[in-house]
Amino acid sequence: MTPANDKPPLGRSQLPPKKKRRTDSAFDQWLQRGLHQMFDDVANEPVPEDLLKLIEDDREP
Repeated sequence: MTPANDKPPLGRSQLPPKKKRRTDSAFDQWLQRGLHQMFDDVANEPVPEDLLKLIEDDREP
């Protein structure tokens, strides 16, 4: 048995989050702008009727 203070090393997902750096913020802004430019038109298109029917049919028991 190991003492209580002997903890296994933390995995990457268990580490506390780092403070955001200025470069992270600039990258995030660049990425968001680029994604909006590429996909806003598609995201604003109406959902096709066939797809809506499939979704509704799937909801029924």
